[in-house]
Amino acid sequence: MAYTGGMAAKTLHAVDYLADPDKHAPKPVCAVFGDDAFLRRQAIIKLRHVVLGGDEGDFSLASFEGPKVELRDVLDELSTVAMFGGGTRLVVVEEADEFVSRYRPELEDYVARPARTGVLLLELKSFPGNTRLHKAVAADGLAIDCSAPRAAGLSRWLATWAQQAHRVKLPPSAVEVLLEVIGPELGLLDQELAKLALVVGADKRITPEMVTQLAGGWRAKTVWEMLDAALAGDARGAMIQLDRLLAAGESPIGLLGQISASLRRLAAATRLVLQAQQSGRRISLQAALEQAGVRAFVLKKAERQLRHLGSERGNELYDWLLQADLDLKGASALPARLILERLIVRLAAPRQQVNA
Repeated sequence: MAYTGGMAAKTLHAVDYLADPDKHAPKPVCAVFGDDAFLRRQAIIKLRHVVLGGDEGDFSLASFEGPKVELRDVLDELSTVAMFGGGTRLVVVEEADEFVSRYRPELEDYVARPARTGVLLLELKSFPGNTRLHKAVAADGLAIDCSAPRAAGLSRWLATWAQQAHRVKLPPSAVEVLLEVIGPELGLLDQELAKLALVVGADKRITPEMVTQLAGGWRAKTVWEMLDAALAGDARGAMIQLDRLLAAGESPIGLLGQISASLRRLAAATRLVLQAQQSGRRISLQAALEQAGVRAFVLKKAERQLRHLGSERGNELYDWLLQADLDLKGASALPARLILERLIVRLAAPRQQVNA
């Protein structure tokens, strides 16, 4: 009998699962889903270790390609006890979105009465929460949401992951710089942490200066060259850097994430200046930028950039970033490249042309 919705469904975020997997034992049916490939991979690795244990557990592992496999083959594996290794089998269906679409009713029935000899693990990019199958897995199995965490959650995850996966300390100041340099791409952040972990001292502490000097490589440098060119009024130079980054396979959403932190600081400084003016006070651009979190060694450059933008555009930055983020995530039919180009043109335009 398929799931009918009689039990409250609970979905666990991958960040919480990876922080303490022992609290969340695998169930006969598990689903790992969401738009962040790094989190999906880490959740699968952890589930595999918990279910199968050491190397001998590989005898009890079967993996299938979702677009090609038939349900009967998956069910046969789940009902078979391995000749070697542990008694519980782990059957992974990778890229299972199309597999789930083909066999949704049968899978709903399976969740209600699963085989006890195996664990079925579905890896999906999308697993809508309003479907009966999602509700069934969340209620009776283990549903792990691997969507990228939001900004505040990302900072917490990064500090925890540095300690957990790389055995290093990452203070908030270094978290801020690393996110600014790399952006919100979890896989890239993990790679940079791995590199930084090799050069830490005896205290195992990553400093902001280490991040600035060592993280990012040419792509990070190119992102900042693109932003610097735009905020200096050089639209052509910024477009050239954008071309290089997209040609190298950079994600448009990742690029926006990398420049957003700097632009939000300029926006925050603008609002501090405007609020002071409205209350009859005066505040210097440098003081406003310091209050907005701009670091000392880039204060002069940030002041020039804010003067280039002017108060009107500086006050619109929050709206521009929000709109670009929404558009890149599906709110606009424009190609991602044009969405980024539009933002660059707005930033680079001469101050007197902001309303053109």
